[in-house]
Amino acid sequence: MIKNVDQLVSKGNVQGRKTVLDVVEHALEQVNSYNLVKELVKFQEDLRIGSLTYDLSKIDEVFVVGGGKQVTFVAAALEEVLGDRISEGLVVEKRGWGRKTNRITMVEGGHPLPDNGSVKGAKEIARIAEKADENDLVIVCVTGGCTSLITLPPNGLTLEDVREVYSLLLKSGAPIEDMNTVRKHLSRLGGGKLSMLIHPAELVGLIAIDEVVGLPWGPTVPDTTTFSDAVNVLLRYDLWDKVPEPARKCLERADPVEETPKRSDFERAGVRIHNLVFAENKMLCRAAEKRAVELGLNAAIISTLIEGEARDVAAVLVGVAKEIERNDRPFKAPCILIAGGETTVNIVGEPGEGGRNQELALAAAWRIAGSERIVLASIGTDGTDGPTDIAGAIVDGYTLDRAGKMGINLPERLKRHDSSPIFRKLSDAIYTENTGTNLMDLMIVCVAKQPKD
Repeated sequence: MIKNVDQLVSKGNVQGRKTVLDVVEHALEQVNSYNLVKELVKFQEDLRIGSLTYDLSKIDEVFVVGGGKQVTFVAAALEEVLGDRISEGLVVEKRGWGRKTNRITMVEGGHPLPDNGSVKGAKEIARIAEKADENDLVIVCVTGGCTSLITLPPNGLTLEDVREVYSLLLKSGAPIEDMNTVRKHLSRLGGGKLSMLIHPAELVGLIAIDEVVGLPWGPTVPDTTTFSDAVNVLLRYDLWDKVPEPARKCLERADPVEETPKRSDFERAGVRIHNLVFAENKMLCRAAEKRAVELGLNAAIISTLIEGEARDVAAVLVGVAKEIERNDRPFKAPCILIAGGETTVNIVGEPGEGGRNQELALAAAWRIAGSERIVLASIGTDGTDGPTDIAGAIVDGYTLDRAGKMGINLPERLKRHDSSPIFRKLSDAIYTENTGTNLMDLMIVCVAKQPKD
């Protein structure tokens, strides 16, 4: 899964690095979407999706649509289970990622900023949704990044308008829930609208949870937010006057016809829908914990709900690791600390190149400088961190010294959010194959046992 392990363990705290990367690798392997969907969806005499059972002889057509990073792994699993029972399908994958599909068409789109491919794919999904009839079954695959990858702007807004709003939100440091409150109100498919298009066909949503709140989300889930909430988010982060005028007008207009559907709207319309979660971050963290125990280490899941500024989260994780290093509490070394969630980066001014996981690792590097026992890695589980091809980074007590010898000023680069060039130069950037999953971020800290005198 990790392509450059040999390079990553060739310097610094070699044993600690090997341990951390081993735990990361095994955790990712256990939550591969292809395998998880194959466990959930079975077809023998009947089609079984979790506790749901369908006699396909009584269903006219089966459609598969969806979007998100690594969504093609979900699609490939459904292809293998259903074969030619799939009448038509289309999923939108992040450009340059994912795996090959056969019966289900793959369209590549932009992430974290939508592009023309995102719009093209969304239009095709809308077409399939609208043609689905009462006696049809539509399976909707949703993984993290779906909001960007199936973007269909409302009337009166261009793709560039929507991209500008997305860009401002990404730089604001807003958590994903706040960003999505705005984004689904600037979409003709988001916030449950896709379900309304699919109606009267029956719908099964297969959802990988990619939000810290830990609840089913995406274009098939009834919304709880309003246009007013979206306006308040932009005001809260001082973005209202910065977003394009067409976006402001759309949100201010608050046309009831364009509002995201609520649960009561689903019930009133008689929408037949089943949203099933097949993967979430706590599964990833439990897999990491299991592997650490197999390696003979104490293991503790600190939290699967990590949020906040990346450098602040780094300070907390390092603080716990140092307490263990010095005082053997709250856990005894050797141990692995595991955290999952999604941090943010509040960008002021023109940023350098990086992502939230690399920023977290960079912030941790100077805090653990000189330690012979602490190693930390942070990765985006889909294999990409921000707008880079880097999954994340690994640091130890020797990183700051190595950077200094190369003439790299870590605090200055941190201030400029310019982490990627550093980790490339230090050969501490983590690169992965297609992981087949997208469950937010994974942070692993190893504290080795006190060396004998």
